[in-house]
Amino acid sequence: MRTSNIRRSMKLKKSPPTSLDTLFIKTYGCQMNEYDSSRMLDLMQEAYGMRLVASPEDADVILMNTCSIREKAEDKVYSELGRYRKLKEKRPSMIIGVGGCVGQQEGKRIQQRAPYVDAVFGPQTYHKLPEMIHKIRRDRVQVTDTDMPEIEKFDHLPAPKGNGLSGFVTIMEGCDKFCTFCVVPYTRGSELSRPVEDVLEECGKLLATGTTEISLLGQNVNAYRGLSKDGDEWDFTMLLYAVAKLDGLKRLRFSTSHPMEMTEEMAAAFGDIPVLMPYLHLPVQSGSNAILKAMHRGHNRDDYFPLIESLRKYCPDIALSSDFIVGYPGETEEDFEATLDLVRRVNYDFSYCFKYSPRPGTPAAQSEDNVPEAIKNERLQRLLELTRLQTRQAMVKQIGRAVEVLVEKESKKEGEMQGRTADYRIVHFKGQVRQIGQIMPVRITEAYGQSLHGVLILA
Repeated sequence: MRTSNIRRSMKLKKSPPTSLDTLFIKTYGCQMNEYDSSRMLDLMQEAYGMRLVASPEDADVILMNTCSIREKAEDKVYSELGRYRKLKEKRPSMIIGVGGCVGQQEGKRIQQRAPYVDAVFGPQTYHKLPEMIHKIRRDRVQVTDTDMPEIEKFDHLPAPKGNGLSGFVTIMEGCDKFCTFCVVPYTRGSELSRPVEDVLEECGKLLATGTTEISLLGQNVNAYRGLSKDGDEWDFTMLLYAVAKLDGLKRLRFSTSHPMEMTEEMAAAFGDIPVLMPYLHLPVQSGSNAILKAMHRGHNRDDYFPLIESLRKYCPDIALSSDFIVGYPGETEEDFEATLDLVRRVNYDFSYCFKYSPRPGTPAAQSEDNVPEAIKNERLQRLLELTRLQTRQAMVKQIGRAVEVLVEKESKKEGEMQGRTADYRIVHFKGQVRQIGQIMPVRITEAYGQSLHGVLILA
């Protein structure tokens, strides 16, 4: 529901305007939310010179950037807000804001339930944060803004400052696929692609700050259709080639892709672009044609296998991951066995598996959730057993290999560093802090459940 409203609350206590020195951001959900949180920080730094702190107790402003994909997302938000209420009782001038997808869904119901929340905003209106904060301080009002304006928020964001070696750039937002289980089309709106030059400019500015790895983001990132300055429409593959040519870029990634938007040209790019890393997350959700149809996925299992074959033809070592939902309404044992069969045939490097739970406002929520919880749990465990075995086998295969690791930070173990391989596996090895930001050759010696261990290959 669209609403843009500023309202005065009788419950707000009069207090001196808060100082605006420190900011705490709690982020839930996907990489796109991580990106949005980084841009909120940029906005608040530019407008008020704020610095980020690690604890809400130390903050003048607390912002929650929420996600509504998972079960009981709203309950988790209200639980966290309960903690912040105690902080605000001690410091009434503190400002609390709830943004993101739960903010978009709940709107002013959040302030009705938690009247100490000063601001509620959606994913498309966080660029107005400085204005919202100004009104809250000046007039002591509550602000609710969950509009979905036609004007892109990106036009109102400051230049990215860069926050490390790896940077995220959102190139498109929203979704037109309307999968029955998903809230994204209702919280992020229709698909909207940013102009080509805007994307290239933001990537260039990140690289200029020292970023060496860029991830291009979108709900369906490979559905990108952006206009160039000449008015020509570029597809996602064209954009990949253009970003890959930017000076200073060492690694290029993207997420999340939809099978309906995968093309032969996109698969070929993995074999043709040296900086495009050999890792792809391609969610399929189910291996059953009946369930895929009920989910309104727009493809069936027989469409999916050729995509995998094409990717492995152009990039034999590509690491693949996917999402799976078990216990969707109407799922039979035969449907579930079809999912297990698909997982066996593809043989993923990583898998993310979830039990179905109805999300408010989605078409699937109107259907009877008729798979018993005990059966959901049993199927989830069987699927996890298979996918964990595949992940373990994929990790063990790395032993003895020489891999290139982008060193990201110090490991928790003293004297060791942590980084990622080209195919997105975490590696620990004995090293030095000065190696952060460099790509180092490492020979893998051990494989664990979620990471690898290796030794530097000395010249």
